[in-house]
Order: sequence, then C-alpha cells, then structure tokens
Amino acid sequence: MTRPSGRALDQLRSIELIPGFAKYAEGSCLIKCGETHVLCTATVEEKVPPFIKGTGLGWVTAEYGMLPRATLERTDREAAKGKQSGRTQEIQRLIGRSLRAITDRAALGEIQIKLDCDVLQADGGTRCASITGSYVALHLACQTLVARGKIKQIPLTDSVAAISCGIYNGAAVLDLDYAEDSTAQADANFVLTGKNGIVEIQGTAEEKPFSEDQFTALLKLAQKGIRELTEKQKKILG
Repeated sequence: MTRPSGRALDQLRSIELIPGFAKYAEGSCLIKCGETHVLCTATVEEKVPPFIKGTGLGWVTAEYGMLPRATLERTDREAAKGKQSGRTQEIQRLIGRSLRAITDRAALGEIQIKLDCDVLQADGGTRCASITGSYVALHLACQTLVARGKIKQIPLTDSVAAISCGIYNGAAVLDLDYAEDSTAQADANFVLTGKNGIVEIQGTAEEKPFSEDQFTALLKLAQKGIRELTEKQKKILG
C-alpha cells in the first residue's frame, strides 16, 4: 500500500521544533509536522484561578485557535463570531489535561502557566502537534521560573507528546496528514508520556468497527512515534 506522501507505514512526517520562537513569552516553540505548523507560547501568571486559590497548587491550562488562512479556504475568526466552536473547546481542554498530567502542581506552587496554541498552517494532526510543541514551551517557561528564583526546580514529572494513527486503505499507518485523515477508515489520537504512560486515547471508526488487533497495531505505531518525538524534545531541551 502506497501512502499519498510516499512515506512508510510507520514513518513520521518531517518534524522540526524551534524553541524560543516568540520573543516575549516565558517559553515558546514553533513546531512543524510536515505541512502542519503550530506556534505554542507559554505565559506565566503569579496567580491561580479562584477555585484553587489558597491550596498551594499551581495550574496549567491552554487555549487553541486556527488562523483564518491556516486552511485551503479562509475561515472566520471565532472572536468575530462571538463564541468558540465545540471543536476548539474540546481541543484546548485536551491540551490542558495532557500538560497537567505531567506537572507536579504542588512543586509549581500558586502559579498559573497558560499555553496558547495558534495553528499557522493545517494539514492534519493540529491537536497532536499542539501538545508536543506545548510541552517544550512549558518546560522552557519552568526553566525561566527557576532562573528567576520563583521555584526551586522544574516541576515536571515526565515529558508528553501526541501522535495520530489510523487505518488507511486497510493498513495501520502512523501520523496521518489531511489526505489520509479525511478518508481513513478509522483514526485515533494517542497522548503518551516519555515513560510510555497513557494520558489519553481518542479513537473513532469512520465506516465500520475496527478490531482489537487493529487497535493494538495502532498503539504500537503510536508508541514508536512518541519515542521519536520524545527524543526530539529531549534534544531541543538539552
């Protein structure tokens, strides 16, 4: 089976992580996954939401958005519509959950870190790229806090990254681009830690149910992809 991109079934798109891309953010990373490009920035606020104020715990949250010409045709800004779509809300909650899963909130203290994920160009896998890039931005923001003497050590217990896998033309494939994602028989997003912990799995059959064996094949592909992404994150962060 030949993929539209010509990649092997277990091959990631070309991945580039550019740390410190945004001048003013405490942490930032431009992530390029093939033709999908997402700018992730981390902002530190020395206050937390009211619902955890006084607990001694920190908070990590995220916002997500797509620029009007991130896709083939222009889409209106959600701000112009006066509300976020259900898809946007679901994705930014996923990003926030993924990052909190590897954050020691007690070690962070009553500090909030907000991740903004802005899709500059979309070709499938924008939520996965956002999580992978946001981890780098979050780590850099924590480094900034340590350098400023606000916290004693980086309060992250593991790394986290995300990748999509799917059943395309009957075969399990890694890292779907839009051409594959739009016609896949099944697709799933895997959020895993560097130590192979499972944070979240989102899977959907598009035509007919897929089997346990097919799911296992997708999980194995995802684990391979996450190992490669984790190595790239480590290399960038030193």
